[in-house]
Amino acid sequence: MSSFPKLLIVAGIVLIVVGVIWMIGGRFFNLGRLPGDIVVEKENVKFYFPVVTCIIISIVGSLILYLVRFFTK
Repeated sequence: MSSFPKLLIVAGIVLIVVGVIWMIGGRFFNLGRLPGDIVVEKENVKFYFPVVTCIIISIVGSLILYLVRFFTK
């Protein structure tokens, strides 16, 4: 088997694991409702932009990719 199907399989498993952790851990970690996230509520409109949540996800993703690259050399 070539490497691309293996990559797709691993990516699918990782997404499933992250989804299950997010579903179970959502009760304990309030990701998406952190201080610093922008919420504007008007009469009929609610605007929500998770600035801090995006920054945290970016940092964690960058660390994971750095570690994967570091250990695969």
